[in-house]
Amino acid sequence: MAEGIKNKVAIIGMGCTRFGELWDRSAESLASEAFEEAIADAGIEKKDIDAAWFSSCFDEVNVGKSAIPLAGALKLPFIPITRVENFCASGTEAIRAASYAVASGACDVALALGVEKLKDIGYGGLPDFSQLRGIYNRQIYPNVTAPGQFAMLATRYFDRYGLSPEEGKRTLAKISSKSHANGALTPKAHLRRKVDVETIMNAPMIAWPLGLFDCCGVTEGSAAAIIVRAEDAGKFRKDPVYAKALQIAVSPEEEYRYQQWDGTHVETTYRCGVNAYKEAGVKNPREEINMMEVHDCFSITELVTYEDLQISPRGKAKEDVDAGFYDLDGKIPCQSDGGLKSFGHPIGASGIRMAYEVYKQLQGKCGERQIRDPHLGLTHNLGGFPANCVIGVTIWGNEL
Repeated sequence: MAEGIKNKVAIIGMGCTRFGELWDRSAESLASEAFEEAIADAGIEKKDIDAAWFSSCFDEVNVGKSAIPLAGALKLPFIPITRVENFCASGTEAIRAASYAVASGACDVALALGVEKLKDIGYGGLPDFSQLRGIYNRQIYPNVTAPGQFAMLATRYFDRYGLSPEEGKRTLAKISSKSHANGALTPKAHLRRKVDVETIMNAPMIAWPLGLFDCCGVTEGSAAAIIVRAEDAGKFRKDPVYAKALQIAVSPEEEYRYQQWDGTHVETTYRCGVNAYKEAGVKNPREEINMMEVHDCFSITELVTYEDLQISPRGKAKEDVDAGFYDLDGKIPCQSDGGLKSFGHPIGASGIRMAYEVYKQLQGKCGERQIRDPHLGLTHNLGGFPANCVIGVTIWGNEL
């Protein structure tokens, strides 16, 4: 019977570059920076790494969609390296694969590293997804945009739960304002300026009700993690962080093809969360989870994720937002580093960046944004759109 990954592996070192529009940096230099920080943090040398997993989605580092760029950038000595890509969950997929390899005994020390240089390839604004129509729903994808898809999630949510346009937009604005406030405390974040609720409410519209500050930006950066077996972690450091759950779930497009989906939530997130809690042994996430880093590609995504992960009851997330439940000093701080909204979203690196924040928070090393005594932290990635997506949910703890 499957046992899961709980307490079988640990992170002993992590690195993360500053995120931003890094015109003067190459993907290789970003990967090298994150890697050097990670191995220094772990107290190991390059020669100690047995295998690596590399996550990146777009063309700047895609030499035939291979892992060769990472080997070349880091000068890794003829070890096995696998390139993984799973939309915005690619970084989580790299950590998951490296963890499984270590847990199996196939290797002792594994590297997971993600990097992205989106500005160099012109990715931004409203990207054209029509090239995806060959493998996705042909009636929808020729005209799809990400803001449009998530805007429909927002309007349907407002309607079902009786939020007026003003109430709905203000709730979303509070979420974005919270993330900007946290990002202002985070030295490596892309956007480090506080933005008040009224400014967000009155910002230019992208796809109603999502305005400029409801959408995360296009970012560049890299993050890395060093993984070993849990029983070996104490040999490297006194404060390793242990994997409690590493889950991926992928929508079979039921939401598009059938009518059971109500359009107010992300079913794949809910299913993935259920599996993660089961693997971690979490019975009551609202009481047991101490912090979250979720995939706030849009403010509405964060709102519905509160409910999909069974933290807020269905239709009641607004009440928790109003009460400050997810603020830095709240019951379960969400986006303590600013999230995608403020820290940034280099697609292949984001899942590892989320783990980086959880890792540092569980070690008590986040300075003025440090959360009070956290023991369990959760990350959540969403790649794709509400009705068909890949979801990654991980849970980490600082105790065995």
